[in-house]
Amino acid sequence: MSQTRSVYEFNSAIVREPSTSVVNGLRADDRGGPTYDGVKAEHDAYIAALRNAGVEVTVLPPLEAFPDSIFVEDPALVFTSGAILLRPGTPTRVEETAELAPILREMFDTVLELPAPGQADGGDIMYTPIGLLIGLSDRTDKAGAEALIACIDKLGGKAQIAETPKGVLHFKTASSLLDDETVVATTALADAAVFEGFRKIVVPEGEEPAANVLRVNDVVFASANYPRTLEMLDNKGYRVVPLKTSQIERIDAGLSCMSLRWYRDGE
Repeated sequence: MSQTRSVYEFNSAIVREPSTSVVNGLRADDRGGPTYDGVKAEHDAYIAALRNAGVEVTVLPPLEAFPDSIFVEDPALVFTSGAILLRPGTPTRVEETAELAPILREMFDTVLELPAPGQADGGDIMYTPIGLLIGLSDRTDKAGAEALIACIDKLGGKAQIAETPKGVLHFKTASSLLDDETVVATTALADAAVFEGFRKIVVPEGEEPAANVLRVNDVVFASANYPRTLEMLDNKGYRVVPLKTSQIERIDAGLSCMSLRWYRDGE
């Protein structure tokens, strides 16, 4: 897993088309349901942005039985050296892993499975130059995190456990990697011990969901809903690609969870 390229350099990604059942996706706070057409439009723009950033995107068909299956990052992790099948922390999403498994086994020579009884969601896992950060949350427990560290070790990488603030769904809901030395985070997470040594950019009060950005090659995908954060990132020299997230935010989602991204050697 060791590599000289940055952890946000990607040439390959997997996404899954939203199903019409996406309108029934999980949500902690009911802010009104999304529309299928609205989610589809945001997802289409997301795929286009990935391709414009130099990524080859594999688009999987929708799964009507799994309303949240558009969020492919939660059931698996992918790396240049292999993939890990996770066990999502929500019972209704556990079987999504089995739907992804044959696709990942076609694409990767090494595919590991998170052993029972732990649970882990990809939304709690941040790739950084110092290794992966695994945030404990309602969706990722200590047993799952420790088992995941062992799997990552088998792929030649390293990871450490972090804490997710109370009331925050996923670790990456409140923090994201901007470059090799910088993270963007909410006030609640910016001072986390795992970010010691990183430069921290704190999103403005009232724009906490904007902490979920996605760095892809030389651009940063960020929600178009939060103008102060967009301006702040632009002023700091990042090439920002604003993307609409109004619909997916209604089902507790952000930009990072809609794709599995990796660098495929030999491309």
